[in-house]
Formats: sequence, structure tokens, C-alpha cells
Amino acid sequence: MMKALIAMSGGVDSSVAALLAKEMGYDCVGCTMRLYNNEDVGINSRTCCSLNDVEDARSVAYSLGMPYYVFNFSSDFGEKIIKKFVDSYFDGATPNPCIDCNRYMKFEKLYDRAMLLGCEKIVSGHYARIEEQNGRLVLKKAVDQSKDQSYVLYMLSKEQLSHTLFPLGGLTKAQVRAIAEKNGFINSFKPDSQDICFVPNGDYASVIEKYSGKKSEPGYFIDGSGKILGEHKGIIHYTVGQRKGLGIASSAPLFVTKIDPQNNTVTLTHGEGLFTDTVTVRDINLTAVDSIEEPIKVKAKIRYRHTEQSATVVQTDSDTLKIKFDSPQRAVTRGQAAVLYDGDTVLGGGTIV
Repeated sequence: MMKALIAMSGGVDSSVAALLAKEMGYDCVGCTMRLYNNEDVGINSRTCCSLNDVEDARSVAYSLGMPYYVFNFSSDFGEKIIKKFVDSYFDGATPNPCIDCNRYMKFEKLYDRAMLLGCEKIVSGHYARIEEQNGRLVLKKAVDQSKDQSYVLYMLSKEQLSHTLFPLGGLTKAQVRAIAEKNGFINSFKPDSQDICFVPNGDYASVIEKYSGKKSEPGYFIDGSGKILGEHKGIIHYTVGQRKGLGIASSAPLFVTKIDPQNNTVTLTHGEGLFTDTVTVRDINLTAVDSIEEPIKVKAKIRYRHTEQSATVVQTDSDTLKIKFDSPQRAVTRGQAAVLYDGDTVLGGGTIV
């Protein structure tokens, strides 16, 4: 019997994924990754991976007759995820820590632990699918498009795809909750976490300052010509496209269009410079294709909640893609990911620079 290591967050999705993996015939081991010390960043129980979540995961694992472990990866998480998150904001970028967590923790550190335990597969509650296509394994969108998480999984390597199961990829959220309720899971109707796990209440600026031990220095808001409009409270409080919370009076709405960490300025305009049709991405990962040496038509997303748009993409060197959208896109943001699709198949993606 093949063994599978189940990544259990304490939520309903990973719990049902564990059940379905057992029903597939896997010898399952449940685990939760301890990724941070609560006192380091002021975590409360509303975020995922809290102590309450650990107990929920343990309850489900034991109800399924599975051994259950908590793995302490807090040191790696601090270095690979939190530090990068903090450094990115001080550099004027807006990172996606969920992508980095999947890359470095769930499908790297946990993958290594699974191999040590003799587990052939890692199972998670992500809404996505892995299928064979043209003789290779590819990542595909979930059947439930409203829950699809393929965007935050684009970085999975061919090797990782071969050792991963996403049992929920063909289900809707309603079906998942119904399965959980039928099996008496304690978390059947537990709300989904909406926060970044180490950012309580969405107050990321306070976490950045607490973790780094330094304040983001105030500087100037300027317009497109460099004229000073007022004083900002530190660049970590802003992201490209932001309109609210600027504290600047204007007869027409102002938007953040540029963050300059070298000069500690934040550029505000009435929309000029907010749209662009060309995006460059680096640190790329391609799985459905080996390379993109000739321009091809794709659909592309530049943030998790972005509606994918038609574009043309070409690979300009071994680690760079150039994406040209058919129409200009709003608030393309350095540090976010651009992910490419061919229908419901993920071609790959990279980090916007």
C-alpha cells in the first residue's frame, strides 16, 4: 500500500482531502506544519495554523485512524517567507507569501519530510487538478472556478507534481462541506481563513515593523512631475493601485502609481500610469511546456483575484518572460506573480519585476 502525507491546516478542505486519500487506498499520515511563533508576529486564532487549528486537524486525523504529527518549520518559514515578505515591502514591492509558502514549505520542506517517512505522495486540500497531458503531468484549474487555486501553485516542478495529490480538484466547496458533515468532522462548517497566516487582522504594516524591528520612515507623496503633494507615513503602507487611506485631499480620486524606495517617495496620479500592456516576469517556472521560444497566445493573471486576460508571451532568456496584453491592465504590481494559462492548463509563470 502506498503511503501519503496529508498536509492538514485544521480546515475543512484538508480534512476532506485526507478522507478521500484514505478512500483511494493510501496509508495516510496526517501532519500540520508549525510555521511561526505566535508571539513573534501577534497571531490570533482567526488565522490558519493557530493552536485551535492544530487541535481540529488532530481531531479529524484521529477520527480517520491516522497517525498525526506537528512539524516545527518555524525557522525556515521565518527566513524564507516572513523575512522575504518584510524585505519586499521595504523595497517597494508587494509579494504574495502564499505562493512562497507553497514553494518553499508545503512542496519543498514537507516534500523532503514525506520522502524521509517513506510517503510517495503529499496530499493537500488545494482546489486544483493534476492530469497527464501529451505524455507529461500538468497542473490544471479546479472544476469549481470560484475556488480555483492553481494561481498559487504555478511554481510546482514536474517532480513535485508527480508526488502530489489534490483530491478536491473535481469538487465544489458545497460538496466538500457536505462530505465533512456526513463524516462528522468537527470543522464541517468552519469559516475559511481570509488572512495571511502571520498577519492578524490584515495589519501587515505593524507585522513588518514588529518583525524587522524598524519603522518605515515618512516621506513625500509626489505627483507625476515630482511636485510634493504631502507626507506619507512610510512606503510599507502602500501598494500600486491603492486609492483609500492616502490622506490627501483632491478634487478627483488619486491612486498610487509608483513606489520609490531609494527616494522614499510615493507617486500619486489621477490614473495616469496606472495601466500598462507589457509585463516582464523573472524567476520563471514552466511545466506544461519546456520553453516558449516563439510568441504564443495565452490567458494571463497578474494577481490572485485578477480575471485572466488575453495576451501574447515569449521567453526572452532562460529565466525571463515578456507578456504583452491585448489591452492595458490596471495596477501591474512588482512582486506579484503573472501566471499563464492555455484553457484550464497552467503553462507556468513568474514574478513581476
